[in-house]
Amino acid sequence: MSTANSLAVEDLGSAAQRDRRKRILDATIQLASQGGFDAVQMRAVAERADVALGTLYRYFPSKIHLLVSALQREFERTETAMRERPVEGDTAAERVITALKRTTRGMQSDPQLTEALTRAFMFADASVATEIHQVGMLLTSMLTRAMYPEGHDELTEEDVAIARVIGDVWLSALVGWVTGRTSAAETGQQIEVAVRLLLRD
Repeated sequence: MSTANSLAVEDLGSAAQRDRRKRILDATIQLASQGGFDAVQMRAVAERADVALGTLYRYFPSKIHLLVSALQREFERTETAMRERPVEGDTAAERVITALKRTTRGMQSDPQLTEALTRAFMFADASVATEIHQVGMLLTSMLTRAMYPEGHDELTEEDVAIARVIGDVWLSALVGWVTGRTSAAETGQQIEVAVRLLLRD
């Protein structure tokens, strides 16, 4: 089991290194979109990203590190989109439901990629703790942004705790969809029920 962490953008000192990391994640997402979790093999990623296999392992110690980092980048894009286009709704519950349904629809439109990213998240062990934490922080940030539009003074510990529970429920519902236990409609219903229970306005 590797104890190394993935190299994050802030760890990279040069534009060439950042570009290499971006190419690696682009290649990972392309392969996952085409063939799901099993299609993401380290040698195939290295070839598509045009980097040496040893270089790939320096950036990402394992396939799970690689896919969880790709999930983080997808969440970063979602958060950027939410900043640029705030979620509409009269209540915190309505805004969170809208944000999660929008994100869920986007992920369900690319089922192979979603399967790969979700399975990696499920399989991640303690060696991927840093990457998992970063994904969790991003998801919490996305949800609190939906709960409280610009202008909210300060988040409380309870706000953050509620966002984390909602995030856990959402990821669990996504796992149910990926594994075929629930339909897309059932996934949306589970999310809506949980959010309305936790965010009673």
